[in-house]
This record gives sequence, C-alpha cells and structure tokens, in this order.
Amino acid sequence: QVQLVESGGGLVQAGGSLRLSCTASGRTFSSYAMGWFRQAPGKEREFVATINWSGSNTYYADSVKGRFTISRVNANTVYLQMNSLEPEDTAVYYCAAARIGGVWRSDGAYDYWGQGTQVTVSS
Repeated sequence: QVQLVESGGGLVQAGGSLRLSCTASGRTFSSYAMGWFRQAPGKEREFVATINWSGSNTYYADSVKGRFTISRVNANTVYLQMNSLEPEDTAVYYCAAARIGGVWRSDGAYDYWGQGTQVTVSS
C-alpha cells in the first residue's frame, strides 16, 4: 500500500522558517517526480514546488521562488525548506508523487497524495 506522510508543519512567526518532510512507503519512488502543493482556507489547492526523479531539476511557483527550496534526500524522502515565511503562506501543505519523473505544476499529473500538514504563519 502506497503512503505519503508529511511532517514538520506548525506555527511560526512571520520571517521564520520551517522544514517539511515527506516520506513515501509501499514502493520505491526512485523514478517518480515529487511535488508540494498547498491549500489555504476558502481557496483552491495550488502548486508550490516540484523535483524530478533524479533531483537534478526543480520548479517553483513565483510566490515562493527564492524563499522555498525542494530537495530530494533519497528515493523516498523529500524536503521543503521554507524561509522568510509570510502570513500568506498559511495553508495545509500536501506532498504528491507522479509516476512520470519530470517536473509537473499540474496536480492532475500526480498519482499519490499525502494527508497534509498544517503550516500557520502569524503576523
């Protein structure tokens, strides 16, 4: 059974940092792309960052570029380092995995999803 589990969310003041982790299990994800999405209350889910199967290529939403960094620790673990956090970053953050190992902005490209972790940034 494939599972993606996010961790590392929490409450932080504006300007602070958090590191989210996503650990996948149930199979080897070495050929999969991994991505992070987020959903704020009353808003649609939006793309945050993605990394290809090898970790050699990444892509970010404009809203987080220069502040967030996605990295691949191993085949089944991905981090999202979030710096200079803003209240607008408050959302539930979801990890996702795509069988085709490129970089994908569309949530339709992803096959597996985690349950999400809450990030709250206070002003």
